[in-house]
Amino acid sequence: MDIKDYIAPFAVWKRAFEKPFTVKKPIDERPGAPGYRGFHMNDADKCVGCGTCEAICMNKAIDLVPVDGRDAKEGDSGLRPRMDYGRCCWCALCVDICPSGSLSMSNEYVWVDSDPEAFRYTPGVEAKPWDGSELGYRRAEGYRLLDGERVKMPELDHGEAVRSFLELVKGYSREQAMKEADRCVSCGVCIASCPAHMDIPAYIKAVRDGDMEGGLRILYETNPFPEACGRVCTHLCESACSIGTGGDPVAIRWLKRYIADQVELSDYAKALPRKEAPTGKKVAVIGAGPGGLSAAYYLALLGHDVTVYEKDGEAGGMLRYGIPDYRLPYPALDKDIGYIEGLGVQIERGKAVGADLSLASLRSSHDAVYLSTGLPTAYALEVPGDKHPRVLDGVAVLAAATRGEKLGLGKRVAVIGGGNVAMDAARTALRHGSEVDILYRRREEDMPADAEEIREAKAEGARLVEKAIPIEVKDSGGDGALFVWNEARMVLKEEGKRPVPEAIPGAVHEDRYDSIISAIGQGPDLSFVTETDGIPMKRFKPVIAADGRTDAGDVFAGGDLTNERKDAISAIADGHRAALGIDRMLSGKEL
Repeated sequence: MDIKDYIAPFAVWKRAFEKPFTVKKPIDERPGAPGYRGFHMNDADKCVGCGTCEAICMNKAIDLVPVDGRDAKEGDSGLRPRMDYGRCCWCALCVDICPSGSLSMSNEYVWVDSDPEAFRYTPGVEAKPWDGSELGYRRAEGYRLLDGERVKMPELDHGEAVRSFLELVKGYSREQAMKEADRCVSCGVCIASCPAHMDIPAYIKAVRDGDMEGGLRILYETNPFPEACGRVCTHLCESACSIGTGGDPVAIRWLKRYIADQVELSDYAKALPRKEAPTGKKVAVIGAGPGGLSAAYYLALLGHDVTVYEKDGEAGGMLRYGIPDYRLPYPALDKDIGYIEGLGVQIERGKAVGADLSLASLRSSHDAVYLSTGLPTAYALEVPGDKHPRVLDGVAVLAAATRGEKLGLGKRVAVIGGGNVAMDAARTALRHGSEVDILYRRREEDMPADAEEIREAKAEGARLVEKAIPIEVKDSGGDGALFVWNEARMVLKEEGKRPVPEAIPGAVHEDRYDSIISAIGQGPDLSFVTETDGIPMKRFKPVIAADGRTDAGDVFAGGDLTNERKDAISAIADGHRAALGIDRMLSGKEL
């Protein structure tokens, strides 16, 4: 042996007088590293309860549970993740995938308790010492496991689009649809926000699987207008989409359209359910809009004999006469309507109830009647001079465009209003060669029109004039008219309510236009309903029960006629609900 081998053991004695490396109280004096993956934290207000964390957890350590004081609402399931530290391996995949970014992990790692149940808890709901810790693990800035960017929808250039009535949106290719469908995490938060409660995750999965017939079947379970709604639905579901909390929401509407576009009408019968055996019961539907025809579809499936009475020359209601064909081409709408007629539904076009036949006669010849006549009567501007011949009804202008009539709007047009009818009227006028100003009494962010409609109207050349309160319409001494308006400022008069426009004294403008299109809203026309029909009214609308039934018993009502949402998908949902109510009444299966 070498001499060093004998001396080496004594060398350690020099360490006896140095500061030791051991820690007397390792639990108290050894914090986790700044980025350590310790116990979970959750911003319960930011969290939407989508369950993506639960789905990705390979150890089944996360459960979505209800919590006191947090009810489900649009875009929020009301559930929150509960962690089970008997299963958790602290991999942090839940943090990395969280769409809203609400989940994080503190750098705390010491938790001692004699009760094993204590280690199952709901972060952000049950208070813990590490809540609000600035240290720990966070998803890196700009990093997402989920694709936050929507697949861009091919569209016509706006400069080209405004020169024709060609469809603006071209639709997804197969590759684009598959890629967009892959962004969906199937959380289902969107379902509650859809008025028709469509099974959105299921039909998006059908896109991923390439099963178009299966997808169409899912669509028709709750919505017999997939071609129309795939183009013009107000897509409330996308506002609730959990992916949209940290990126672009999934293009749910476009994926619905993709499915419907892939299946030919001649193949619908192979994919969709057959009618039940005839019941011998007859139902009359007044109004061939989306609400009336949806009721007719589901009633026909249930075996009832259905006739729809429509005052106009074609079916479709506002889908045809209120939406220009550059947004909803007539062949797409006709495809939806064609399948409903193919089930045996009779549509009596050009038959106005009240003029050509009475409600009483329909009730006497049918076992039930469904009223879905929409809102055909335009509201007046309610200012002096609003009966001037150059003041036009926005809905009437759109209907005339649908019928191919010459509009004769002139070179300079004012559109008064901020809803979708106003945007469609403005964009129709642009396509007829007019210069267009859109005047709205509030701000752009207050406009009820879809944001994309406002954006597209501006992109096509319409000029938006905000905070413009109508005062008067005057004769200009020629073919046009003078529109007098007052500049407004927005005033918050009541806390929690939206500001109201208040006229600025002296800030009055007077502009000449060849046409002034009023598009400030519509109301119902129930002149065909008499006192003897026994249908109570409240604020000019029929009073209905949850299933759409009126006090008349055999008369149901729905759609824009009774629904405050005033959109196609809500009318469709009302028609479906009323059809089930009518079927229960006719079959004696009352709830």
